[in-house]
Amino acid sequence: MAEGMKMRGPDGTELMEVSAIERDGDTLVMKCVVMGSIPMTAVLSPEEARRGLAMMGWRNLLFAASLLFRRSGK
Repeated sequence: MAEGMKMRGPDGTELMEVSAIERDGDTLVMKCVVMGSIPMTAVLSPEEARRGLAMMGWRNLLFAASLLFRRSGK
């Protein structure tokens, strides 16, 4: 099974691992483990997704898309 997507703090500490992202009607449901031990299910609604995209702006949105083609700096 593939490893999940990990989000880390600036110091490299693992903050959250997303193990699955699934559609449930008009929302996205993310299965996560926070701080290595706290299971969580997060729900992203269409309104919140639009707010998130607005927060990013076009420059950061294009940069996020380019991340798919970049190598890690490790």
